[in-house]
Amino acid sequence: MTRRRLSGRQAAAGVASSAWLVLGLFFLSGCSQSVAASSTSSAGEQAAKVEKNATTGIAKITLSEKAINRLDLKTTTVQAGTAGAALTLPYEALLYDAKGATWVYTSPAPRVYQRQAVTVSRIEGNTVFAAAGPPAGTVIVTTAAAELFGAEFDTAH
Repeated sequence: MTRRRLSGRQAAAGVASSAWLVLGLFFLSGCSQSVAASSTSSAGEQAAKVEKNATTGIAKITLSEKAINRLDLKTTTVQAGTAGAALTLPYEALLYDAKGATWVYTSPAPRVYQRQAVTVSRIEGNTVFAAAGPPAGTVIVTTAAAELFGAEFDTAH
């Protein structure tokens, strides 16, 4: 049997594919998506509801308290900018889509999460300096943002 050595890019793609598979399996048990989909746990409690806006394509995700606790979801607020940037936010809140666009998940109401675009000016350490995005004071998701992203784009159902 011969072994083929993977290039760095191939190895990274394999790791990324594995990570998405794990996220997908995680969400299959708690979240599903269609135009107005919902999922229930074994106890009958609705864990998540994903409602896609037909005009924007951006979903509104409503989670149960149990789902929020299970994800260990954490939030913070967008801060007014400094040093020539309109806004600052923690790097852990920032997500990149397949086309390289940058996003965060806002929380416009309790247990409700919605993706919003961010125009990044620069990143220094763990701080994102943004030219545009949610206004200062907006609640954004830090821990579990990637899981929300996965739930929004779950196409298995």
